[in-house]
Amino acid sequence: MSIEGLLKEQFAENREIIQALLDDGSQADAEYTIEHHFSSTNFDRLEKAAVDAFKLGFEVNDAEEMELEDGSIIFCFDAIANHALEADLLDKACEQLMILAQKQKVDYDGWGTFFVGDEEDLDDEEGEEEEF
Repeated sequence: MSIEGLLKEQFAENREIIQALLDDGSQADAEYTIEHHFSSTNFDRLEKAAVDAFKLGFEVNDAEEMELEDGSIIFCFDAIANHALEADLLDKACEQLMILAQKQKVDYDGWGTFFVGDEEDLDDEEGEEEEF
């Protein structure tokens, strides 16, 4: 699929995720930690993508090695930003990062964040947060 088609799908998904968070009661005006996920079987390519993401202003965590169900190994990292849960901000970040991923020949695996609400809304017994 072309980058334009992928971006169109991602932008629609951005809006769906935002709406799901808000429908569940997450705070509309909160600052969110947005984690954009990258992966590759080639560590060198992934490392170059991490450097490029850092140059774009994202915080980048250390790459991790993961074993998939079929036994193959991939490497992954997150490019992290903190901002409001606004479609325009997410669209801009996704576009930058998807183009970066295409350039470096790594996979952009979407983004995630955590529910932000009153502490009473969190499941105190298990101490878990809900990730989207």
